[in-house]
Amino acid sequence: MPQSSGAADVRHTVFQTSLLSALLDGVYDGSMKIGDLLQHGDFGLGTFNALDGEMIILDSVCYQLHDSGAATIASTAQQTPFAVVTVFAPGVTVELPQSSRQDVVDTVTELTGSDNYLYAIKLTGQFDWVRTRTVKRQRKPYRPLREVTKGEPTVQFDDIDGVVAGFRTPLYEQGIGVPGGHVHFLDAARERGGHVLDYALRHGKLEVCLGTDLHLSLPLTEAFRRAHLTPDDLADQVQQTERHS
Repeated sequence: MPQSSGAADVRHTVFQTSLLSALLDGVYDGSMKIGDLLQHGDFGLGTFNALDGEMIILDSVCYQLHDSGAATIASTAQQTPFAVVTVFAPGVTVELPQSSRQDVVDTVTELTGSDNYLYAIKLTGQFDWVRTRTVKRQRKPYRPLREVTKGEPTVQFDDIDGVVAGFRTPLYEQGIGVPGGHVHFLDAARERGGHVLDYALRHGKLEVCLGTDLHLSLPLTEAFRRAHLTPDDLADQVQQTERHS
């Protein structure tokens, strides 16, 4: 049975730098340093300047997930164009048996009870396999994100322990964040990972943290000032960049 800490009645802040729509438009350079980002949370995800891999933050350590599938600890001096973080304080914890990704999504839906809040999600366990992809460092002039992610190679990790972590974002935040689920993977040895496409869980522990407040920090950069943040095909662009391969 789920264990509740009562945290669902307490306001809880999620901090975000920049917008997904800016990333879609090719704004790949931000001014926020990782050291400053970590002042706002000990858990999160995002990317690095020039789209130099995926980001996952666990227990106040920021990891850089490279396109090779390798993971390294990021420097606090590195910068990010887009990231979402929070202080992870789970209000609900439940043990899960063998499950598909859709099974886990369905469980999260049952546990949260509302689609109108942000939720930080952490799934720790043993996986039969985890399929990932990871963006590769880009060079200027930057292409739009849907072109960058088109045909990206996938990396599959088999028979592996680790953490799938990220956020479930309300649909009304489309363009601000990634609507629906957005999760990254890091193995237990903290050596491999990537942006999650799919997985098969052998067994694990699911923790859910409610987010009631969104603190949005917009970049003071020329690229952001000039970005087209409300394209007519915004929903299609999001779907193209986040779809399973």
